[in-house]
Amino acid sequence: MSAVGENGEDKEDLARSFEQHRAHLKAVAYRMLGSLAEAEDAVQEAWLRLGRVDPGEIGNLGGWLTTVTGRICLDLLRSRAARREQPMDDTFVPDPVLRPLSRVDPEQEALEADSVGIALLVVMEALDPDERLAFVLHDMFAVPFDDIAPVVERTPAATRQLASRARRRVRDSAPPSAPDAAQQRQALDAFRAAARTGDFEALLAVLHPDVVLRADAGALLEGVAGSKRLQGAQRVAESAMLFARFNATARMVLVNGTPGLVTVVDGRVGSVLSATVHEGRITALYILADPERLESLALPPEGEGAGDH
Repeated sequence: MSAVGENGEDKEDLARSFEQHRAHLKAVAYRMLGSLAEAEDAVQEAWLRLGRVDPGEIGNLGGWLTTVTGRICLDLLRSRAARREQPMDDTFVPDPVLRPLSRVDPEQEALEADSVGIALLVVMEALDPDERLAFVLHDMFAVPFDDIAPVVERTPAATRQLASRARRRVRDSAPPSAPDAAQQRQALDAFRAAARTGDFEALLAVLHPDVVLRADAGALLEGVAGSKRLQGAQRVAESAMLFARFNATARMVLVNGTPGLVTVVDGRVGSVLSATVHEGRITALYILADPERLESLALPPEGEGAGDH
């Protein structure tokens, strides 16, 4: 990471230095917040805070920006927790990062690094804000506990315990390791084909008996049930049949680095589906169909291999 010179830099040079860290900072904020819009806001706030300090006093610009961004995100998470009268709604689905199957965008690659899928982000939503910060900064970005401790106002030893507790909770709740992309695509293709044709038995065959569906629709969609959480192959298959008319426009993309589905409505993203697959069966489905949140998502262009799905 670059350092700021002892005599400081002019604003233009400082802006260039900041831009070198933008993708990294957005990746940190996205893992902390699960929201692309809030991640952008957090990075912008970090830039504003940088403008209020003497850059000559910063020994390591990248490290300073990372911890400042973490502090901003921590404040947002604590504010969320204070406003919330009950635990996180179990229908919540984090914002997805979309890209074509075969094209690479450096900033999106940074967001997807270390295979941070939708399932892991859902698990992290259940962490306390301080736990999430310690886990994200240390385990995902190798920030030393000595640097994290002042942000959470704890000793380094206590901060280490925060990360350890978060790590156990993630390990106990996270899904099994993801299959390779080909197995993921095969399972999703089978699910999509069965839903399109109304083949209930085929749906049951591709779903794990204890499959969990999270559908985050925000306000009610016309003709479709609102946000819900369902468990069990029978119930999930019945629900999938209700979405059959939307599946007609579904195509394969990468959702947080693994194959998923987007539906297209009037040239825009109509819904996003991601899944966890284990031993050829779908164990969890995550559907984001909130029009307000989908409005900010760009429909990925069809890359090589995407057009035939």
